[in-house]
Amino acid sequence: MATDSNLNSGTNVSELIAKNKEKKSLNNYIEKSIPGILFLLASITVLTTIGILYTLVSQAIYFFMEVPILDFFTGTELNPLSQNPEFGILPLLNGTIISSLIAILVAGPIGLMSAIYLSEYATDKVRRVLKPLLEILAGIPTIVYGFFAFTFVTPLIRYLWPSVEATNILSPGIVMGVMIIPMIASLSEDAMNSVPNGMREGSLAMGTTKLETTIKVVIPAAFSGIMASFVLGISRAIGETMIVTIASGSSKNFTFDIRESMQTMTAFIVEVSGGEAPAGSTLHYSLYAVALTLFVFTLIMNLLAKYVSRKFREEY
Repeated sequence: MATDSNLNSGTNVSELIAKNKEKKSLNNYIEKSIPGILFLLASITVLTTIGILYTLVSQAIYFFMEVPILDFFTGTELNPLSQNPEFGILPLLNGTIISSLIAILVAGPIGLMSAIYLSEYATDKVRRVLKPLLEILAGIPTIVYGFFAFTFVTPLIRYLWPSVEATNILSPGIVMGVMIIPMIASLSEDAMNSVPNGMREGSLAMGTTKLETTIKVVIPAAFSGIMASFVLGISRAIGETMIVTIASGSSKNFTFDIRESMQTMTAFIVEVSGGEAPAGSTLHYSLYAVALTLFVFTLIMNLLAKYVSRKFREEY
């Protein structure tokens, strides 16, 4: 009996050892496969970017076979449906830049002042209430902003400034500024919160006021993050579509008068893609040429944001 018991015990131990070896082997296999899976998932964004760029370039080539690239980037006339169509992108670039500048002029001061208040002056209780309320603006659909600009902001501006046209670049620029306030405020506040309290306490110990400490110590120390938030805000405004499509009109004017209707690159893409441009026509391929220009434009802005962050970053 004792012998049988010993045999069974030995058999059980052998089975446990075998099962442990199998489990360990399976765990090792899973562990070795994890880096490959993570690399595949991480590479999806890169492959997607490459795919988008390939699509834009491969289709834009057909456009530049019909329209000289120099005429495209220096032309001030955009009349794609006339008998002698002209495809100058300067009116679209002009509208995009002006609307983005208006947006940053609205969002910059308000966003930065909001960040200063939340970071340096607000109590924890007030911050817990105000910050979520501020970030609600980021969750509003852009088409709602567009109708708000067209039905409320534009009539208000025309009441105060009668010479403003029914569709103009000023109204969507202001509303885009309101839209990007949360981005600038949140990122700037994070940058200022990362400044060590020791720097604030040292400044206050030398007899400076809280405002002087904020302006002369905290903001310079968080300058890289603040500038990055501004550049990213501009990039967001450049890529905005629905607000300018609804409120700025479709006039392809090369003008600097913010009272007039202008068209941005994104609005032109919406117009062409939603219109009746025959496949394979020059107008159809102009969509890809404009989209490629917009892609490069936003890419430059993002690279600029990274450069500013690295250039002025301070480590504590």
